[in-house]
Amino acid sequence: MLRNQSGTVLLTALTPAIWGTTYLVTTELLPPGRPLLAAVIRALPAGLLLVALTRRLPAGIWWWRALVLGALNIGVFFALLFVGAYRLPGGVAATVGAIQPLLVALLSAGLLGERLSLRTTLAAVAGVAGVSLLVLRADARLDALGVAAALGGAVVMALGVVLSKRWQSPAPLLATTGWQLVAGGLLLLPVALLVEGAPPATLTGANLAGYAYLTIIGSALAYVLWFRGLRLLSATKVTFLGLLSPVVATALGWLVLGQELTAAQALGAVVVLAALVVAQRRPARTLTETPHALAGKTPRVLAGKES
Repeated sequence: MLRNQSGTVLLTALTPAIWGTTYLVTTELLPPGRPLLAAVIRALPAGLLLVALTRRLPAGIWWWRALVLGALNIGVFFALLFVGAYRLPGGVAATVGAIQPLLVALLSAGLLGERLSLRTTLAAVAGVAGVSLLVLRADARLDALGVAAALGGAVVMALGVVLSKRWQSPAPLLATTGWQLVAGGLLLLPVALLVEGAPPATLTGANLAGYAYLTIIGSALAYVLWFRGLRLLSATKVTFLGLLSPVVATALGWLVLGQELTAAQALGAVVVLAALVVAQRRPARTLTETPHALAGKTPRVLAGKES
Protein backbone atom coordinates (compact mmCIF):
# COMPACT_ATOMS: atom_id res chain seq x y z
CA MET A 1 0.00 0.00 0.00
CA LEU A 2 2.85 2.39 0.85
CA ARG A 3 4.52 1.59 -2.46
CA ASN A 4 1.28 2.27 -4.34
CA GLN A 5 0.84 5.59 -2.57
CA SER A 6 4.42 6.61 -3.33
CA GLY A 7 3.83 5.81 -6.99
CA THR A 8 0.66 7.90 -6.96
CA VAL A 9 2.51 10.83 -5.38
CA LEU A 10 5.29 10.66 -7.99
CA LEU A 11 2.81 10.43 -10.85
CA THR A 12 0.78 13.35 -9.51
CA ALA A 13 3.98 15.36 -9.09
CA LEU A 14 4.39 15.24 -12.88
CA THR A 15 1.55 17.78 -13.16
CA PRO A 16 3.25 20.73 -11.41
CA ALA A 17 6.52 19.71 -13.08
CA ILE A 18 4.75 20.00 -16.45
CA TRP A 19 3.19 23.31 -15.42
CA GLY A 20 6.68 24.53 -14.57
CA THR A 21 7.72 23.92 -18.19
CA THR A 22 4.86 26.04 -19.54
CA TYR A 23 6.64 29.24 -18.45
CA LEU A 24 9.50 28.43 -20.83
CA VAL A 25 7.12 27.43 -23.63
CA THR A 26 5.08 30.61 -23.21
CA THR A 27 8.05 32.98 -23.29
CA GLU A 28 9.97 31.23 -26.07
CA LEU A 29 7.28 29.90 -28.45
CA LEU A 30 4.06 31.88 -28.05
CA PRO A 31 3.19 35.33 -29.46
CA PRO A 32 3.74 38.05 -26.82
CA GLY A 33 0.93 39.80 -24.97
CA ARG A 34 -1.62 36.99 -25.34
CA PRO A 35 -1.79 35.22 -21.95
CA LEU A 36 -5.58 34.89 -21.95
CA LEU A 37 -5.58 33.43 -25.46
CA ALA A 38 -3.00 30.91 -24.26
CA ALA A 39 -5.25 30.08 -21.28
CA VAL A 40 -8.26 29.50 -23.57
CA ILE A 41 -6.23 27.28 -25.90
CA ARG A 42 -4.86 25.38 -22.91
CA ALA A 43 -8.34 24.65 -21.59
CA LEU A 44 -11.01 24.49 -24.29
CA PRO A 45 -9.46 22.24 -26.99
CA ALA A 46 -8.06 19.92 -24.32
CA GLY A 47 -11.47 19.61 -22.69
CA LEU A 48 -13.24 18.99 -25.99
CA LEU A 49 -10.66 16.31 -26.83
CA LEU A 50 -11.26 14.47 -23.55
CA VAL A 51 -15.05 14.71 -23.87
CA ALA A 52 -14.85 13.40 -27.45
CA LEU A 53 -12.69 10.47 -26.34
CA THR A 54 -15.06 9.47 -23.54
CA ARG A 55 -18.33 10.42 -25.28
CA ARG A 56 -19.74 11.20 -21.86
CA LEU A 57 -21.67 14.33 -20.90
CA PRO A 58 -22.56 15.45 -17.36
CA ALA A 59 -25.82 14.21 -15.88
CA GLY A 60 -28.04 15.68 -13.17
CA ILE A 61 -26.23 17.80 -10.60
CA TRP A 62 -22.95 17.36 -12.46
CA TRP A 63 -23.94 20.01 -14.99
CA TRP A 64 -23.65 22.75 -12.38
CA ARG A 65 -20.88 21.01 -10.42
CA ALA A 66 -18.73 20.80 -13.56
CA LEU A 67 -19.38 24.50 -14.16
CA VAL A 68 -18.42 25.43 -10.59
CA LEU A 69 -15.28 23.28 -10.61
CA GLY A 70 -14.31 24.47 -14.08
CA ALA A 71 -14.68 28.08 -12.97
CA LEU A 72 -12.65 27.60 -9.79
CA ASN A 73 -9.88 25.34 -11.14
CA ILE A 74 -9.61 26.84 -14.63
CA GLY A 75 -11.65 29.89 -15.65
CA VAL A 76 -11.64 32.26 -12.68
CA PHE A 77 -8.22 31.04 -11.58
CA PHE A 78 -6.57 31.83 -14.92
CA ALA A 79 -8.30 35.22 -15.14
CA LEU A 80 -7.06 36.24 -11.67
CA LEU A 81 -3.63 34.81 -12.48
CA PHE A 82 -3.54 37.06 -15.55
CA VAL A 83 -4.37 40.17 -13.51
CA GLY A 84 -1.81 39.29 -10.85
CA ALA A 85 0.90 38.57 -13.43
CA TYR A 86 0.12 41.80 -15.31
CA ARG A 87 0.27 44.06 -12.24
CA LEU A 88 2.99 42.32 -10.22
CA PRO A 89 6.51 41.01 -10.82
CA GLY A 90 6.39 37.26 -11.32
CA GLY A 91 8.17 36.62 -8.04
CA VAL A 92 5.53 38.44 -6.01
CA ALA A 93 2.65 36.64 -7.75
CA ALA A 94 4.32 33.25 -7.25
CA THR A 95 5.05 33.96 -3.58
CA VAL A 96 1.44 34.97 -2.89
CA GLY A 97 0.22 31.89 -4.76
CA ALA A 98 2.44 29.67 -2.60
CA ILE A 99 0.02 30.07 0.31
CA GLN A 100 -2.33 27.69 -1.48
CA PRO A 101 -1.26 24.55 0.48
CA LEU A 102 -2.11 26.30 3.75
CA LEU A 103 -5.47 27.41 2.36
CA VAL A 104 -6.24 23.87 1.19
CA ALA A 105 -5.29 22.47 4.60
CA LEU A 106 -7.64 24.93 6.32
CA LEU A 107 -10.50 24.28 3.87
CA SER A 108 -9.96 20.51 4.12
CA ALA A 109 -10.33 20.71 7.88
CA GLY A 110 -13.69 22.44 7.49
CA LEU A 111 -15.13 20.71 4.40
CA LEU A 112 -13.48 17.28 4.40
CA GLY A 113 -12.92 16.66 8.10
CA GLU A 114 -9.16 16.27 7.66
CA ARG A 115 -7.01 16.99 10.69
CA LEU A 116 -4.89 20.14 10.48
CA SER A 117 -1.59 19.19 12.08
CA LEU A 118 1.22 21.43 13.25
CA ARG A 119 3.56 19.63 10.86
CA THR A 120 1.37 20.50 7.88
CA THR A 121 1.12 24.13 8.98
CA LEU A 122 4.87 24.48 9.42
CA ALA A 123 5.52 22.77 6.07
CA ALA A 124 3.13 25.22 4.38
CA VAL A 125 4.90 28.21 5.94
CA ALA A 126 8.26 26.77 4.90
CA GLY A 127 6.94 26.33 1.36
CA VAL A 128 6.04 30.03 1.14
CA ALA A 129 9.47 30.97 2.49
CA GLY A 130 11.20 28.67 0.02
CA VAL A 131 9.29 30.03 -2.98
CA SER A 132 10.02 33.61 -1.89
CA LEU A 133 13.76 32.83 -1.78
CA LEU A 134 13.48 31.14 -5.16
CA VAL A 135 11.65 33.83 -7.13
CA LEU A 136 11.26 37.04 -5.10
CA ARG A 137 13.54 40.00 -5.82
CA ALA A 138 14.54 42.73 -3.37
CA ASP A 139 13.32 45.50 -5.70
CA ALA A 140 9.92 43.91 -6.32
CA ARG A 141 7.11 46.45 -6.29
CA LEU A 142 3.71 45.81 -4.72
CA ASP A 143 0.37 46.72 -6.21
CA ALA A 144 -2.78 46.38 -4.09
CA LEU A 145 -5.00 45.16 -6.94
CA GLY A 146 -2.31 42.77 -8.16
CA VAL A 147 -1.79 41.29 -4.72
CA ALA A 148 -5.57 40.93 -4.28
CA ALA A 149 -5.83 39.14 -7.64
CA ALA A 150 -2.94 36.77 -6.82
CA LEU A 151 -4.46 36.05 -3.41
CA GLY A 152 -7.89 35.55 -4.98
CA GLY A 153 -6.39 33.11 -7.49
CA ALA A 154 -4.88 31.07 -4.66
CA VAL A 155 -8.20 31.08 -2.80
CA VAL A 156 -10.37 30.00 -5.75
CA MET A 157 -8.03 27.20 -6.80
CA ALA A 158 -7.71 26.02 -3.19
CA LEU A 159 -11.50 25.86 -2.99
CA GLY A 160 -11.60 24.10 -6.37
CA VAL A 161 -9.12 21.48 -5.16
CA VAL A 162 -11.08 20.78 -1.99
CA LEU A 163 -14.45 20.63 -3.77
CA SER A 164 -12.94 18.31 -6.39
CA LYS A 165 -12.10 15.99 -3.52
CA ARG A 166 -15.48 16.40 -1.84
CA TRP A 167 -17.55 15.92 -5.00
CA GLN A 168 -16.53 12.48 -6.24
CA SER A 169 -18.00 11.95 -9.70
CA PRO A 170 -19.20 8.48 -10.75
CA ALA A 171 -18.10 9.26 -14.31
CA PRO A 172 -14.67 8.26 -15.67
CA LEU A 173 -11.73 10.47 -14.78
CA LEU A 174 -11.16 11.60 -18.38
CA ALA A 175 -14.77 12.72 -18.68
CA THR A 176 -14.90 14.77 -15.47
CA THR A 177 -11.56 16.38 -16.32
CA GLY A 178 -12.87 17.23 -19.78
CA TRP A 179 -16.03 18.81 -18.37
CA GLN A 180 -14.02 21.13 -16.16
CA LEU A 181 -11.65 22.16 -18.94
CA VAL A 182 -14.54 22.90 -21.30
CA ALA A 183 -16.40 24.91 -18.65
CA GLY A 184 -13.29 26.89 -17.74
CA GLY A 185 -12.38 27.51 -21.38
CA LEU A 186 -15.88 28.73 -22.25
CA LEU A 187 -15.77 31.15 -19.31
CA LEU A 188 -12.38 32.47 -20.40
CA LEU A 189 -13.22 32.84 -24.10
CA PRO A 190 -15.30 36.07 -23.92
CA VAL A 191 -12.84 37.57 -21.43
CA ALA A 192 -9.93 36.89 -23.80
CA LEU A 193 -11.79 38.41 -26.76
CA LEU A 194 -12.76 41.48 -24.73
CA VAL A 195 -9.31 42.12 -23.27
CA GLU A 196 -6.99 40.95 -26.06
CA GLY A 197 -9.17 41.14 -29.14
CA ALA A 198 -9.27 38.62 -31.97
CA PRO A 199 -6.52 35.98 -32.21
CA PRO A 200 -3.50 36.78 -34.41
CA ALA A 201 -4.20 36.42 -38.12
CA THR A 202 -1.06 34.38 -38.68
CA LEU A 203 0.81 31.96 -36.45
CA THR A 204 4.31 30.62 -36.91
CA GLY A 205 5.30 26.97 -36.65
CA ALA A 206 6.81 27.73 -33.24
CA ASN A 207 3.52 29.30 -32.10
CA LEU A 208 1.55 26.24 -33.21
CA ALA A 209 4.00 23.89 -31.52
CA GLY A 210 3.76 25.89 -28.30
CA TYR A 211 -0.03 25.89 -28.32
CA ALA A 212 -0.09 22.15 -29.08
CA TYR A 213 2.20 21.49 -26.11
CA LEU A 214 0.01 23.57 -23.79
CA THR A 215 -3.15 21.80 -24.98
CA ILE A 216 -2.01 18.18 -25.04
CA ILE A 217 0.70 18.07 -22.37
CA GLY A 218 0.09 21.17 -20.24
CA SER A 219 -3.65 20.58 -19.89
CA ALA A 220 -5.08 17.27 -21.16
CA LEU A 221 -2.34 15.10 -19.64
CA ALA A 222 -1.47 17.32 -16.68
CA TYR A 223 -5.03 17.82 -15.41
CA VAL A 224 -5.89 14.13 -15.78
CA LEU A 225 -2.91 13.27 -13.56
CA TRP A 226 -3.83 16.08 -11.15
CA PHE A 227 -7.44 15.01 -10.67
CA ARG A 228 -6.39 11.35 -10.51
CA GLY A 229 -4.13 12.32 -7.61
CA LEU A 230 -7.02 14.09 -5.92
CA ARG A 231 -9.10 10.92 -6.13
CA LEU A 232 -6.42 8.79 -4.50
CA LEU A 233 -4.61 11.17 -2.09
CA SER A 234 -5.64 13.79 0.41
CA ALA A 235 -6.24 17.26 -1.02
CA THR A 236 -3.53 18.72 1.21
CA LYS A 237 -0.86 16.28 0.02
CA VAL A 238 -1.72 16.97 -3.61
CA THR A 239 -1.65 20.75 -3.33
CA PHE A 240 1.79 20.73 -1.69
CA LEU A 241 3.10 19.16 -4.89
CA GLY A 242 2.13 22.37 -6.70
CA LEU A 243 5.15 24.04 -5.12
CA LEU A 244 7.28 22.09 -7.60
CA SER A 245 6.14 24.38 -10.42
CA PRO A 246 8.35 27.41 -9.59
CA VAL A 247 11.26 25.07 -8.83
CA VAL A 248 11.05 23.50 -12.29
CA ALA A 249 10.52 26.89 -13.96
CA THR A 250 13.61 28.32 -12.24
CA ALA A 251 15.71 25.25 -13.07
CA LEU A 252 14.73 25.45 -16.75
CA GLY A 253 15.52 29.16 -16.83
CA TRP A 254 18.99 28.34 -15.55
CA LEU A 255 19.61 25.27 -17.73
CA VAL A 256 17.99 26.37 -21.00
CA LEU A 257 18.04 30.17 -20.97
CA GLY A 258 21.28 30.66 -19.07
CA GLN A 259 19.65 32.71 -16.31
CA GLU A 260 21.63 33.32 -13.15
CA LEU A 261 21.00 30.97 -10.22
CA THR A 262 21.95 32.56 -6.91
CA ALA A 263 22.77 30.88 -3.62
CA ALA A 264 19.49 32.22 -2.18
CA GLN A 265 17.54 30.59 -5.01
CA ALA A 266 19.32 27.30 -4.48
CA LEU A 267 18.48 27.49 -0.78
CA GLY A 268 14.87 28.28 -1.64
CA ALA A 269 14.65 25.18 -3.85
CA VAL A 270 16.04 23.03 -1.02
CA VAL A 271 13.50 24.49 1.44
CA VAL A 272 10.63 23.86 -0.98
CA LEU A 273 11.67 20.26 -1.58
CA ALA A 274 12.06 19.70 2.17
CA ALA A 275 8.55 21.07 2.75
CA LEU A 276 7.20 18.69 0.10
CA VAL A 277 8.85 15.68 1.71
CA VAL A 278 7.59 16.60 5.18
CA ALA A 279 4.05 17.17 3.88
CA GLN A 280 3.97 13.73 2.19
CA ARG A 281 5.04 11.80 5.28
CA ARG A 282 2.45 9.62 6.95
CA PRO A 283 1.49 10.58 10.50
CA ALA A 284 2.71 8.45 13.37
CA ARG A 285 0.17 6.04 14.82
CA THR A 286 -1.30 7.04 18.11
CA LEU A 287 -1.40 4.70 21.10
CA THR A 288 -5.07 4.01 20.50
CA GLU A 289 -4.53 3.12 16.84
CA THR A 290 -3.12 -0.39 16.90
CA PRO A 291 -2.27 -2.12 13.63
CA HIS A 292 -5.40 -4.22 14.03
CA ALA A 293 -7.56 -1.13 14.44
CA LEU A 294 -5.94 0.59 11.47
CA ALA A 295 -6.53 -2.44 9.28
CA GLY A 296 -10.23 -2.16 9.93
CA LYS A 297 -10.49 1.43 8.72
CA THR A 298 -11.61 2.28 5.23
CA PRO A 299 -9.20 4.02 2.83
CA ARG A 300 -11.40 7.15 2.97
CA VAL A 301 -11.02 7.44 6.74
CA LEU A 302 -7.28 6.87 6.57
CA ALA A 303 -6.92 9.46 3.79
CA GLY A 304 -8.73 11.98 5.93
CA LYS A 305 -6.14 11.58 8.73
CA GLU A 306 -3.04 11.98 6.59
CA SER A 307 -2.76 15.75 6.27
